[in-house]
Formats: sequence, structure tokens, C-alpha cells
Amino acid sequence: MSKNYYQILGIEKGASEEEIKKAFYKLAHKHHPNKGGDEKKFKEINEAYQILSNKEKRAQYDGFGQTFEGGGNYNWAWGSGMPNIDFDIEDLNEIFGDIFDFGGFNSGGSRRKDFKKGADIRVDMEVPLEAVLKDINKEINLYKQIVCSRCSGSGAEPESKINECFSCRGTGEVQQIKKTFLGSFTRWSICPECKGEGQRPEKSCNVCKGEGRINGQEKINISILAGVDSNQITKIIGKGEAGKKNGSSGDLYVRILVKKHKIFKRRGDDLFISLPVSFSQAVLGDEIEIPTLDGIKLSEKIPAGLESGTILKISKNGIPHFSSFGRGDLYVELIIQTPKNLTKKQKELLKELQEQGL
Repeated sequence: MSKNYYQILGIEKGASEEEIKKAFYKLAHKHHPNKGGDEKKFKEINEAYQILSNKEKRAQYDGFGQTFEGGGNYNWAWGSGMPNIDFDIEDLNEIFGDIFDFGGFNSGGSRRKDFKKGADIRVDMEVPLEAVLKDINKEINLYKQIVCSRCSGSGAEPESKINECFSCRGTGEVQQIKKTFLGSFTRWSICPECKGEGQRPEKSCNVCKGEGRINGQEKINISILAGVDSNQITKIIGKGEAGKKNGSSGDLYVRILVKKHKIFKRRGDDLFISLPVSFSQAVLGDEIEIPTLDGIKLSEKIPAGLESGTILKISKNGIPHFSSFGRGDLYVELIIQTPKNLTKKQKELLKELQEQGL
């Protein structure tokens, strides 16, 4: 049965050479056996491309179908033989690894990376639990790559001319033509002369040696909202490493680590504390003082006949809600303290209570 090569590639009969090539790249990348694709489908796709990409063979195919001379006569045996075309396996890796990736390319077909951008920096900042009750503003000294003050980041000596790179004509890229069993392919790579910048100064900066940046310190103010918790990260745009030759700077990521408190325990935005009460306070009831993380002591009445482990809830005395209004609550666990070192008088009184059934 005659094969429909246009249907195999998923294109119209009047498709252009560019459309044929693009359709082949897409399907070959999907069905290539080295990438887990279907071997039979890949052979069929390649056969269709070999015919439709050749003007003479395509004209014969359009006129006579698959019965024209040379149509469909490829001797495929994947793994034990290949078509009678010489090729290097590295060509396959290069073609399918680079050319078939249509994402991330500029109008010239090359993959453009912001190689001048500075690296991101990640630091940890430890704060006490009390500090999260309000917004935090903390200044740190960060040792990193900063913009060179002599050349202002250009990488060139002051008043030195910056010329267009002769090798790449200012594009930052050079063209390479690679011949493979699938034909000739054009690949773009970073210009080795200007390292992809498209420009070269007549004289490099004496301080940064043409980098546009040097190692140094910068004071950075970090603002953190109240209610922050451990492992939350604050991103400060543009405060990472300086970029190369006026490239954009990286970002600074600050991970917050909240220290454990000696008395208070945090669970979300609520605080928990254990508070001892005397035996007489538990039996008779009393008014006790409750400490808070703010440093203010609150007065609270406890009822008579209190049992150990009773929990009091003090509303809105916990941690502020992060990025919103309100606060969590404070939970106070009352623990009855058993007296150990009693005076003679206390022992006598307790003995009398014992005789009374208490």
C-alpha cells in the first residue's frame, strides 16, 4: 500500500521546506529509539523526510506516489544495521540534544542565557522568639561580589573605548555548520573572543581585570514582617552577587530561623507555657500572675478546687498572624506544685487536715 508521507509528518501537501524540516525534528525527537520512542515509527518518519526534503524526489513522489525509483528502499535494521549513509553517533546526540529543543531560542535560532547575571545568595538569619512580635529591620554585612567602583561595572578602564567584537560582529555568537547523515545543520555558540558580550574594551579595568565586579562587602537592610516562622524565606531582589560587566545582579534569599524560648513554646501562632501553682492556691483559688512574651504580666483568677493540668486560654496574647491582622492565643497549663521542704508548723497543719479527711 502506498504511504502518505505528508500524513506521516502531519503536514499539508503544499508545506514549505521549513515546515517539513520542523515537523520532522519534532516527530523524530519524540519517537527516537534512544529516547524511548518507537523504532518503527522513527524509521517511517525518517523515510518520509528523506523523500520530501529532496526537491527531485518530492516532485517524483507527488507525481507518481511511492512507486517511483528509490522510494521506500531503505534497509533498516536498528541495532544491527543502518541505512547506507555514513554518520557519527555523536551527531545524533548533538542533533537531538540541541536542534530539536525549540524552547529558549532567540530569533537567530540560538539558545540565549543571561550568562552575565550574578549568582543568587542564600543566607540564614537567626532571631529570638520575642523579635517576631513586631516587624524586624536588621542590617547585615554581606561579603560577596560587588560592582567595581573604578569602571562602574563596565570592565573597561575609564575613558577607554569599547569596540564591537570583530569575530561575531557584535552579536555575541558565532555560527557553526555541522554535516550529519540527516543533512547540514547550523548551530550557534557563544563567541570565544568576546565570551558572548559582542563588545571588547580597548583596555580592561586595572582593578577588576575586565570583570566589572570585585570581592567586597555591602551593608544590606533586611525587613521581615511580624509573625514570621522558622524556614520562611524572604527574597530581596538584586542583592545577590553583582553581574559581570553590568549584567543584572542575582537575588538574596534570607531563611529565618526562630530560636527556641526557655519558657514559651510555639505552635503555629499560639504560645504555650506551664505555670506552677501551690497546693493551697489550687484548693482555695487565688489570683495569679501570668507572664507573656511581650514582657507584661497579666492577672488571672483561678477557681477553687483546681486540678493539676488545667489549661487557661488567654486570647490574643500569642504570635501575630503573618501578613494579616490579629494574633494567636496564649495557653497556660497550671501544674500543682507538691511541697517538699516543709516546716514543723506546716507538717502539723497538714497532719490535722489529713485527720479531717483531706
